[in-house]
Amino acid sequence: MATELSHGLSFIHIVCALHLVCGEIRYSIPEEQELGAFVGNIAEDLSLSITEITDRKLRLLSDEKLQLLKVNMHNGILVVKERIDRDALCKQMSTCSISYDAALENPLELHRVDVEIVDINDNAPRFRENKYNIHISELTATGALFPLDRAQDADMGANAVISYKINSNKHFGLNEKEVDDGSKITELILQKPLDREQQSEFHVILTAIDGGIPPRSGTAEIIISIVDGNDNAPVFERHTYRVSITENAPTGTMVTKIKAADLDEGANGEINYSFSAHVSQSVRELFTLDIESGQIYVSGPLDYEAENVYEIEVQAVDKGVPALSGRAKIIVHLTDVNDNAPEIRVTSISSNVREDDALGTVVAIISVTDRDSGENGQIRCQIPTNVPFKLQKSLNNQFKLIINDAMDRESIPLYNIPITAWDAGLPSLSANKTLFISVSDINDNVPKFTQSSYQVFVMENNPPGGSIFTVTALDPDFDKNGKVSYSLLGSPIGNAFLSDAISVNSESGCIYALRSFDYEKLKNFQFNVQASDSGSPAMTSTATVNVVILDQNDNAPVIISPSKPNNSAATQIVPHTPYPGMIVSKITATDADSGQNSRLYYQLLEATDRTLFTVGLLSGEIRTSRRFQNDDRRKHRLVILVKDNGQPSLSSTVTVVISFLSNATENFSELTNTPKDQPLFSDLNLILIIVLGSTSCTFLLIIVLLVFIKCNQGKNIYGYSCRICCQSWVNSNDDSNRRAVPKAVLNYAGAGQTLPIGESYNYTVTLPPDSSNSDFLFLKPHHPTLPLEEFQRS
Repeated sequence: MATELSHGLSFIHIVCALHLVCGEIRYSIPEEQELGAFVGNIAEDLSLSITEITDRKLRLLSDEKLQLLKVNMHNGILVVKERIDRDALCKQMSTCSISYDAALENPLELHRVDVEIVDINDNAPRFRENKYNIHISELTATGALFPLDRAQDADMGANAVISYKINSNKHFGLNEKEVDDGSKITELILQKPLDREQQSEFHVILTAIDGGIPPRSGTAEIIISIVDGNDNAPVFERHTYRVSITENAPTGTMVTKIKAADLDEGANGEINYSFSAHVSQSVRELFTLDIESGQIYVSGPLDYEAENVYEIEVQAVDKGVPALSGRAKIIVHLTDVNDNAPEIRVTSISSNVREDDALGTVVAIISVTDRDSGENGQIRCQIPTNVPFKLQKSLNNQFKLIINDAMDRESIPLYNIPITAWDAGLPSLSANKTLFISVSDINDNVPKFTQSSYQVFVMENNPPGGSIFTVTALDPDFDKNGKVSYSLLGSPIGNAFLSDAISVNSESGCIYALRSFDYEKLKNFQFNVQASDSGSPAMTSTATVNVVILDQNDNAPVIISPSKPNNSAATQIVPHTPYPGMIVSKITATDADSGQNSRLYYQLLEATDRTLFTVGLLSGEIRTSRRFQNDDRRKHRLVILVKDNGQPSLSSTVTVVISFLSNATENFSELTNTPKDQPLFSDLNLILIIVLGSTSCTFLLIIVLLVFIKCNQGKNIYGYSCRICCQSWVNSNDDSNRRAVPKAVLNYAGAGQTLPIGESYNYTVTLPPDSSNSDFLFLKPHHPTLPLEEFQRS
């Protein structure tokens, strides 16, 4: 061995193929090389210098736990690191190699390194035993063959066993033949008749030789003993044995006992019992045969349903050389016991059943079987009574599950039906199985709106195309039968078609206003929304949508009186010297809006003399606030602001020129800036009376007209509005009797504006029901020391 290893390098055949594409390097070395033996110059094969393999950190990577090779970093040579035994590494594989990945850094590279391990003839053939004993009867005829054990060789190929030989003798020869796997087996052949009295024992040396250079061999001694002839075989007392046992017989139960006799004497007449070679392994696992007594026992679980009859062939073999045998058959019958529960099997099932399927429709076919026989295999089957199904027996142990009652998918979409089956054995055994029956939908439900009618409030001047409301209809049906779509039904809105003013999203039910609404032209309208499902035939329902237009402060106050000829300032003539609190004129205005948006307030913006006049905040009355002085001007110009209570507030202004006549004889032309040469009436007093009377009549007529308009404005104004309005006008005319009071504040709830009033108490605005259409406010006294929120809650 040492000589072969020392000359191992002479057998090294290195094949190095560096492929630039795949980066693969191949080497080939014999096994059993000494540590540090040269494998290949990997640095040279990778075209690397010694410095590069260090700088780029060359290393070998492998999935194997043992690193059989290593790289000498000083010279770049791949050497053997551990003992390499090809026979242990690759067993009987025809080729043997070990693989590594040679890794380099900067840049990263991987090169595959395959090292083929070449077998050397380092193992000699070996037999399993050093000695083999063969007994051959002296009656054996020539030409008889006796198989010999094969030798094992860990080497492969030519180094494996290739031939056998025995030492020369007169009676025995060696017969070699090749089997399917390419290996050779040997048999000892009797070439000459035996005579025990001349020679009772032979010693033959069997030698196995491999094909290595130099060849190796192994030997075994074969001791051949010649024994006396055995010419009588055992004979059973019966050719066939029949026995019956229950299938649940416990392990160790004796099945039967067999007996055979041999006419030979001595060892030739001694008998051992065993199963013949024809008995299967499964039977051997169920029954055991006592080799000496011939008793057969149960050794495994018996199953009548798996096999109820066993035919077992037994043999009685004497101890003669060669041994002779006799055969008999044992037939074992198993008796059934109730050890199997019924088995429920669904052979056919309709997983989806329509909720309107007719009574008697077959939903599933169920087969119930029991592997037991007789009464143990008779079965009954049932399901609960609280389901709309029942079992109907059709064939032997076969049932039909049929519809027995009406179904409603919306109430119960899925049925879990437990099936119970039991046999008639003692004790009875049962089985359970659950069927899952899904009820498929039909279109039997009408879409239902969440409300039969909807009240929708929309602020006027809404942006066209905006969403104003969403209606929802629910349909408990499934899939397309429950998919709801929406459409509009209704009459035209004013002069426009409904489809030009309103649209609805067919999927979401969102309602859109296609145009802007004007409260002053349209205060409310109504239409229907239809919900339809996608079933066949489709089912529909409708809901009414009442749209109420809410007023927005989009109209400025309009001055009605005093009139302004040619858009000039209005002129008011006062024919006498005023006194404090005297009404010299009244501003009357109207607003096309409603509610708080139409509530008007009057305010003095400009005046020739602000100390001489006041304007009623709510009444619009222009009064004198002091007595007229001699040095006061006779002609005054006032600018009055009229604004509403909307958010934001809108306003208008009017200019009023007030002229005072000191006496009836005063020249009217001087006050009115008319030429002095203009002729005057002779009776100035009569003229003043006529002017004042006409003005008063016109003023009263306008007031009555305004009251009438206010009382009839809007469809939702309460009936008592006119009375309140008239009463407020009467109260406003009583302002002439008021005295000067400290300035206070008037608070309107929700108006967002604070206005001055002449009282020491605050008033909180209380809106009547449906305040969106009411022009009137109700005031509650509110002490200024109390919190406003607490007062409002009261």
